[in-house]
Amino acid sequence: MKLLALESSSDLYTAALFLDGHVIEREGARGVSHSDIALLLARALLDEAGVRLADLDGIAFGAGPGAFTGLRLACGVAQGLAVGAGLPVLGIGSLEALAFGAGEEWVYACVDARMNEVYCAAYRVRGETVETALAPVVAPPASAPLPPGEGWCGLGSGFAAYGEALAARLGASVNVADAAARPRAAAVLRLAAPRFARGEGVDAAQAAPLYVRDKVALTTRERVALGGKA
Repeated sequence: MKLLALESSSDLYTAALFLDGHVIEREGARGVSHSDIALLLARALLDEAGVRLADLDGIAFGAGPGAFTGLRLACGVAQGLAVGAGLPVLGIGSLEALAFGAGEEWVYACVDARMNEVYCAAYRVRGETVETALAPVVAPPASAPLPPGEGWCGLGSGFAAYGEALAARLGASVNVADAAARPRAAAVLRLAAPRFARGEGVDAAQAAPLYVRDKVALTTRERVALGGKA
């Protein structure tokens, strides 16, 4: 099986190829707009591996939650490539991919959602499977959902942006291990491969990001109330 994956839900853009069990991943330069490199990096990766788009069995993308522009970009690029080659697509939860790539069993994924909120979810990773303990939600750091029990490994940009508030809220439930961790395309691929094998890929027209939060922007009054500029 040959698959391509794109992940741009955070400040890191990655693309990866799954070639019959072997994964090749490349990342875009930090600080460069994802839209400037998304398609170029994907095509460069295919060329590097000597794989044509028509040789693929499907395209996966990080569906979110995460940065709205990044989610739309990954979904749109996946759709555009898939339509041209007649390939199925599959969206993989970005928090699930973050947890899967951590190398830990009990993971509390928490990423900065802006607007003084975080996206949170909790997973148990066992081998190549991920079990959801808390489904993705959006909440202020001071009311982030608590995972069951204690000793969870905290990952994601939420801990960098709201470390003190999250520490006060989560207490002994979560031990922050890596606030710099980001979802990556390689993890998206490893999660997508068995799902494609089970026939879970869909027509490109049916692909959609997982926003979790429907509202994408604050009004001027809301920004001022939160201490921002008008």
